[in-house]
Amino acid sequence: MRTTTVGQIKSEFMKEQYRNQQSLFTQSDLSGLENLDYKPGAAPYLRGAYESMYTGKPWTIRQYTGFGSAEETNRAFKKSLSEGASGLSVAFDLPTHLGFDSTDSRAIAEVGKTGVAIDSVDDMKRLFEGINLNDVSVSMTMNGAILPVLAAFLVAAQENGFNIGDLKGTIQNDILKEFMVRNTWIHAPTPSLKISTDIIEYLSHNAPSFNSQSISGYHFQEAGAEPSLELALTLANAKIYLDNAQARNLDLNTFCHRLSFFFGVGMNFFDEIAKLRAARVLWSNEVIQRGGNAKAARMKIHCQTSGWSLAEQEPHNNLIRTTIEAMSAIFGGTQSLHTNAFDEALSIPTEESARLALNTQLILQEETGITDIVDPWGGSYFMESRTQQIINQTQQWLTLIENNGGVIKALESGWIHQIIHQQALQTQADIDANRKPFIGVNRYQSDYKPTNIRKIDNKAIIQNQQKSIEALKLKRSDKHVTLALNELTQAAQSGTRNLLALTMEAIRARATIGECTNALLKVWPRYNPTVSFSANQYGDLRSNESEWHRVKKKVSAVRKHHSKKPKILLCKLGLDGHDRGIKTVAAGLSDIGFDATLTPLFLTPEDIVELFLKDNYCALGISMLSGSHVELVSKVANKLVANASFTRDNLPLFVGGIIPHEDDQLLKDAGVKSIFRPGTVIEVIADQIVMNITTLTNYPKKLAII
Repeated sequence: MRTTTVGQIKSEFMKEQYRNQQSLFTQSDLSGLENLDYKPGAAPYLRGAYESMYTGKPWTIRQYTGFGSAEETNRAFKKSLSEGASGLSVAFDLPTHLGFDSTDSRAIAEVGKTGVAIDSVDDMKRLFEGINLNDVSVSMTMNGAILPVLAAFLVAAQENGFNIGDLKGTIQNDILKEFMVRNTWIHAPTPSLKISTDIIEYLSHNAPSFNSQSISGYHFQEAGAEPSLELALTLANAKIYLDNAQARNLDLNTFCHRLSFFFGVGMNFFDEIAKLRAARVLWSNEVIQRGGNAKAARMKIHCQTSGWSLAEQEPHNNLIRTTIEAMSAIFGGTQSLHTNAFDEALSIPTEESARLALNTQLILQEETGITDIVDPWGGSYFMESRTQQIINQTQQWLTLIENNGGVIKALESGWIHQIIHQQALQTQADIDANRKPFIGVNRYQSDYKPTNIRKIDNKAIIQNQQKSIEALKLKRSDKHVTLALNELTQAAQSGTRNLLALTMEAIRARATIGECTNALLKVWPRYNPTVSFSANQYGDLRSNESEWHRVKKKVSAVRKHHSKKPKILLCKLGLDGHDRGIKTVAAGLSDIGFDATLTPLFLTPEDIVELFLKDNYCALGISMLSGSHVELVSKVANKLVANASFTRDNLPLFVGGIIPHEDDQLLKDAGVKSIFRPGTVIEVIADQIVMNITTLTNYPKKLAII
């Protein structure tokens, strides 16, 4: 088998991004194209999944919601439904994603910060109290701790009087993309795929109206993938899921129509429309080749507007970006849509921003006439041509994946991570060099700073969750819980029984999310992959710029003084797995002259301090996106100060990420020297670090003014 290296295809993805598009298209550009005579609702679904599309039923408006407690999120759900939402999309907090109870010491700082905290079936019942699950479609973004969370939802529905066979909605259940980009995994790939297939099997038999999987491309785009790579990775993962389900002798025509897809929609307006049209064609062809019927081959799509396109600078510009992206999704034929709030680069959405995000969709649905026409792009010289180009490029990527051993081997070798990372570096270098316009960030900047943000004080949430768990444990039968958890462990060992069915029994007995996870961890320990970043690409793309050279010269002077590069330890802190930013910073600092080390994910403050003190680092950089920066960074700072060699004044500590300005002083009081927010270019980060370490150490003072 021929293996294709990242270096060999570097020019290919650069060609895709910088292709010389023609500006005028004519009838001749349709020559040789297939599928043009098909109508919407007919395979291969180029022109839409359903014949009438939005003229019969508009897309479902879903707003990703979840913060704090189940009770508070329940109120938000009801408010959203009363204001026009037609489905619910649940955001869980990071501890829930990773299978930690709210009482776990590793989770406490992040309980309820970026989503709703769910520890048991009782929490799930409070989450949906007073909501008719026969009428409302519920989507849940959950992968790592999917067994206990989905089990809690199903048992809560049963105990509230609903038949799970009548439930409508979607569970994400796309574990492969977690290992590639999002990183909310718990177990290694092989047992995780066993769990994923068990869920498809159980829901197909017992909840036939519930989508058993939402195969996601969104996070590939957020991590840096261009449209055709996003689509190729999504379809490559989908093929693995089909293979596993068919190996269980599941009938393709019984379960396949309950697989849905989830794509990101960015600011490349035309390409995003073409991507969704191409996705339907490629999926339809794949399923029909496997013997599926037309219903099984129909791709149903959910879209979310881009998080990467949101800027902290002049955040109201994000309203415009989100509207444009939403229109791409609609013109592409999505079945449901989430529009990001304009302030999500600053914090979780306020009530005002959430309302504006919802109104964006309502205005598009009810004021524009967009819903009156089925696929207005059908037959367009340009759009049909571009759709075919996306199909061709995606097929080329799929071939490359196969040449590198297929999805699992390409994942385990790091090939997929490198491809996505290098595309992210390309895009970030273009933004930082002002080649890719980003209004308010690299062009037409102003000094406007927003002040109205939402912050979650989770102290009361933690106390309430702790009390709930205590009450749960007092009223349950420990004997029944132990028996149910032992059954779960034994089933993981044997591999012969359906894990979702057994987890439901444990949850029904009032086992917690964490206890169910721990029962599986006895057999399948937490996954611990290696981390890496690519050197020499970002710097090559910035090499012609004077400011880059000025700062690189300054870093070089530090190296010459100590006969070695300045060493910096870079890490994510806490339970957030979004690592595109920290990997980009690691690559950029390495290229500008630092000796950069990137740590594994999900480290505690104790872990980070131990790693920092183990080697001769001159700086520590921490990336935070979860809202728990004050608590966790302060713990790191306190532990460093407890070491006799540091005081608050000489801590070489730097923090980046989504940090509200009002928290700056708290972090500086803790000892943080500089705070870098989204949009800060690498040379500014490097310059600040060098200026600080020259004053904190015995570096020559003259270096600070180079």
